[in-house]
Order: sequence, then C-alpha cells, then structure tokens
Amino acid sequence: MKIKVGVIFGGESVEHEISVITAAQAMAAIDREKYDVYPIYISKNRQFYSSDALLNMDTYKDLAKLEKTVPQVFFYRNKNDFMMAEMTKKLFNNKEIKLDVVLPIMHGTNGEDGSLQGYLETLKVPYGGSDVYASAVGQDKVLMKHILSDYGLPITPWFWLYSYDFNQSREKYIQKAEELGYPVIIKPACLGSSIGIYTAHNEEEFIHAVNESSLYDRKLVVEKMITHLKEVNASVLGNSAKQRVSVLEEVNKSGDILSFEQKYMGNGGGKNGSKGTPSKSAGMASASRIIPANISAEDEALVKQYAKETFKVLGSSGVCRIDFMQDMDSGKIYVNEINSIPGSLAFYLWDKSGINFTELMDALIKLAIDRKREQEKMVVSFDSNVLTHFGKGAKGAKGAKS
Repeated sequence: MKIKVGVIFGGESVEHEISVITAAQAMAAIDREKYDVYPIYISKNRQFYSSDALLNMDTYKDLAKLEKTVPQVFFYRNKNDFMMAEMTKKLFNNKEIKLDVVLPIMHGTNGEDGSLQGYLETLKVPYGGSDVYASAVGQDKVLMKHILSDYGLPITPWFWLYSYDFNQSREKYIQKAEELGYPVIIKPACLGSSIGIYTAHNEEEFIHAVNESSLYDRKLVVEKMITHLKEVNASVLGNSAKQRVSVLEEVNKSGDILSFEQKYMGNGGGKNGSKGTPSKSAGMASASRIIPANISAEDEALVKQYAKETFKVLGSSGVCRIDFMQDMDSGKIYVNEINSIPGSLAFYLWDKSGINFTELMDALIKLAIDRKREQEKMVVSFDSNVLTHFGKGAKGAKGAKS
C-alpha cells in the first residue's frame, strides 16, 4: 500500500509564490510508485484547499478562480488517524482522506516559522523538516544569532532593534550603527528571500533603510557589511543524530546583496522587479551560482564543519540551506543564516552531491516518519489526574482551601 503524503504550501507570506514554485518542484519529484501525493494549498487569507488541479501551475494564474473552483478542506483526528476532508454542506458522502505524513513546504512567516509545525504537532501527524522550536529560531534571525554566538560559531558584528524603539530613541541606534561602522545591512528579523533588505553607507541611508525594512517586520537586524566577500552556501540533510553536507555553491550577485529578482527571476528581473512570472523550473535553482564553489579544500572543510554545527545547535531536521560569508580580505568565514525550508529545497546542491530530487524527497519522508516513531517513545504524560482531588466547589489551585 502506498504512503499518502500531503504537501502543504502557499500561505499568508510575502514568499507565497515562491512556496508554490518549490512545492510544484517537490511534488513532481516524489516517486508515485511509492507515494500518493495530495497538494494542500493555503491561500493568502489562510484557507486550505486540496485538489489534483493544484498539481497544474496554470491553476495559480487566477487565485480568485482557484478559491472558487478548488474544494476547501479541513483536518481532524479520528482516533489514531490524521484525516483531511472537504468542507461541504452535504450530510453524507463527504470526501475524506487519511494522510500518513505531511511535508510543509512554506517560506517565511506563518509557515516556516513554527506556526504550521505547531498545528501539525497538535494533530500528531508525522511531518517533515524542522520541528516547532528549530523552525522558530531558524526564522528569527535575532534568536538564531544569539544561539550561534553562545555556541561560539563565528558571526559578523551586529545588533538588533524594534522599529517602535527606533522611533523613540533614534539617536541611540544611529550611534550604535556608527560604532558598528558603515556600511551596514538592515534586514527584517523574520523574513527571507532577500525581501526588505537594505544597505546603508551613512546616517541618512540608515534612517531610510530602517523605515523601509520596518514595513516588513517590527524587529530588525543590523549587521556590519563585509565589502569584499564571497558568499558560499551548503545544504544539510538529516537530524540531530546524523547529518550529511552537500557540495558547496558560490553565489554570484550584482550589487551589495543578492536580490529577490536574482534569486527567482534569473536574468529576467532587475532592481525594480520583473513583470514576468516565475516558471515551474524557477526558484533558487535559477539563481546564478558556481557549483562546486571556488574555495580551497581547507576552507571547504571548515564551512562543512560549521554547517553541521549550525544544523545541530539550532535543532534542525530535514533539509536546510546554511549561508556563509567569507571576508576575502581577512579570509575569515562567518555563518550568515539558516533556511529551514530553502527555496527549491536546495535540490540542485544534492543533485551535484549524488542524490537526485526523487531520492531527496524520499529521504525527507523517511526522516518525518522516523522522528514520529522516536517521539512516540518519549514520556509526555502521566497516568494521574490531579482534578480528582478537587471538589465541586473548588475555586482553582490558587484559591482552594487545604
């Protein structure tokens, strides 16, 4: 009997469309001889839809039509089974499907940040990728940097702020930026895909960048910019017990940062955006890159060591991409950030490492099932009920009389 796999994607995020693209790539790669695949689309207003029509990219050209024609679904537990059912006014013959495992393929807020993972934990369904905690710290760059720094992994000099604190104490943060030393990079703490990221070379640009970046997140990260750098990425596959690191990639970019258009529009986009629509083959795989990275064997070994340590200390699982920066003046390598659900699931790195996309999806499904089996061995409750000690007139633990 085939394993029934639900793939969840979309969501209320500025990275909504990129999630659709990554999910389309992943679903196309899943081995249909071993698995039945059920696409589960979350609209921008957080409604769930499922139908084979979602396997066709043309369906997403008119999202309003999609929401009218594709059945809306909901989830529930039936004893030990995780069920998906269509929302309908019919009393009988409602279509129900028992799902064995779920793969969240979400980017950004409300999906990659632990929100969806918490929902799936509540329903006790096996799901792929990082758990609630690892997803949250991987999405929040402030928490992530504190953990990496505490562990001793190298990160660039930085500080963080809330946008409303900046409005009240502007001079304080201008001074901190000056102490850090221009140029600096300002980015939303909880977004990805190079959205809302700005560079500042002076006080005026810093104020403007903070105001613009604040449109995307109330918590911001300010980092010292490395002006002469090489960007190198690695993907890690596994869990806390065992990890494998992919071949490294070197990212080409024009300008101070790799833009959203460079990542997802290839050569078709520019600084001001693109009128084009990403094709099914788009995603991070379309970005300009050198594989393997042009890096010394010694530095490659160090990046892979840092990649494993970052993956483990953040509690990651599944497939992640970890981004690094090398200061070409000093040669020092820094951990930049982790992407717990990377664009295109970083399949292009694994393909160059001897694992094709179908094998990668198979590994993610197996990791999800293995984690659920491990969780079932853990003690999570006790066979006792403290409520039996309280009478009908009990006011609660704090107010009860002994």
